[in-house]
Amino acid sequence: MKNKLLAHQPILKRTEIALEASKSESNRALIINALSGNKSVIYNLSNARDTQTMRTLLERKEEVLDVLDAGTTMRFLTAFSLFQDRVITLTGTERMQKRPIKILVDALCKLGAKIKYLGEEGFPPLRIKPLDVQKRNELKIKGDVSSQYISALLMIAPHLKEGLTLHLKGKVGSQPYIQMTLDMMKLFGVTTTWTNNTIEIPPQSYLSYPYVVESDWSGASYWFSFVALAEQAELKLLGLRQKSLQGDIAIVQIMNQLGVMSTFEENGVVLKKITHKDEFEYDFSDCPDLAQTVAVVCGIKKIRCRMTGLESLKIKETDRIKALKRELKKFKIKLKEVEEGVWEITSKYEPSQELITVDTYEDHRMAMAFAPIATKQALMINDPAVVNKSYPSFWEHVELVSTN
Repeated sequence: MKNKLLAHQPILKRTEIALEASKSESNRALIINALSGNKSVIYNLSNARDTQTMRTLLERKEEVLDVLDAGTTMRFLTAFSLFQDRVITLTGTERMQKRPIKILVDALCKLGAKIKYLGEEGFPPLRIKPLDVQKRNELKIKGDVSSQYISALLMIAPHLKEGLTLHLKGKVGSQPYIQMTLDMMKLFGVTTTWTNNTIEIPPQSYLSYPYVVESDWSGASYWFSFVALAEQAELKLLGLRQKSLQGDIAIVQIMNQLGVMSTFEENGVVLKKITHKDEFEYDFSDCPDLAQTVAVVCGIKKIRCRMTGLESLKIKETDRIKALKRELKKFKIKLKEVEEGVWEITSKYEPSQELITVDTYEDHRMAMAFAPIATKQALMINDPAVVNKSYPSFWEHVELVSTN
């Protein structure tokens, strides 16, 4: 399907949404379980393409492994491959081969890894040999790089003969994702300490643990957006926990200011409309995957918005800042960097009778972040299948809330 027409849908049907399981939790659980010798059972594993790709590649014994467009899979498998009994070549899509991985590769090579770039230096594809000798047990890495680099190092640390002490330099971005990794490692029997910007993990073994993956808070964020923008809406999102390992639970507090109240119940959370604030400011360093969703909501509701912590958006599936600027402009919404690292949203949005087409740039979050605009006007989404990366049932769930 090349594009998807979303009809104008101002009122949402009151219903329950059985969200997909968390991709972030699923991917970490798969790596940790594989490092433990697959001793555990993982329940409620995500159906996201990224997770299914990870699961498939962990079971394969071939030399060449194709991660497609799964950035988490590429980064986690780069570190994981050091502990396999064969040389492994990791490759991916054309876009994946333009996503940087040098910081992680440099860190692994300092530990003693032998990794060769098969194309442009600093980017996949990679040829990785098994780790023979650990050269050092202490590393420094920038704290504001992708947290996936840091999580990749943390998850292999117990397998290193001398363990690992990791010093995070400067501001630490996406901190909840790092904490999620450590919390999950703890559940699987690994002891860690995080003091100031230093994480210490001694050599030890992962234990078996029956892990149940929570529903995905990143996926939940789009339903907060639907409720915020609709004229009438009340939805229940199933499988979410008030005490979550996922940093994107921050959407609860964010959307409380943008017009959505959350009430937790035993099996999920109920979303209802409330009055929104006229101005909003937020640092997305810890939850960058929410930025596109919030940008759209603020633009459509004409909430003056200041956003910081967007640096990592430039190295995602696409340059998300460029993509946001282009697509928001179609709705008379401006995203502008007013000073270094500070972005402001100003809006002259009015619902249009013109059918506007949203390009998605091979980015699942672009499709889902803009879809809730259908509560204000009809629109077209190009390449709607991109949602399969993280939320395969998204369009089915959109149909569930439709009253047409």
